[in-house]
Amino acid sequence: MIDKINIRVYALCIKDNKVLALHEEYAGDHLLKLPGGGLEFGESTLECLKREFQEELNLEIEIKEHFYTQDDFLVSRFRDNEQLITIYYLAEILNEEDLLILDPCIEKTEWIPLEGENPFPLPIDKRVFDIAKQKFLN
Repeated sequence: MIDKINIRVYALCIKDNKVLALHEEYAGDHLLKLPGGGLEFGESTLECLKREFQEELNLEIEIKEHFYTQDDFLVSRFRDNEQLITIYYLAEILNEEDLLILDPCIEKTEWIPLEGENPFPLPIDKRVFDIAKQKFLN
């Protein structure tokens, strides 16, 4: 039974037709995912995204525009009682030279070429990558 909603906020950071991705272990799974995380009570989606970048990667970002909001029903892959709602923004990293992985679950970062195959296992990240390919490569 679904009894919780989990709002997730992510960034699409694109540079030289590549998108920033994180290699992360979560609940025993190795994931390639876009940077971001869970909205906390009392913060806006933009505050959430800025906090996640600071806490996980020691980075400051400028949020450029809304990119995508999931519009279908999705149950969390990790908690079967949670419905996910995911929101994506285009963002620019302001201090890439200060990148420092602060979250022990993050193994490494990688710039993934938009021209290549879609490497993302999570369904909404996969969808967002495909939309980004269409928008930025055409």
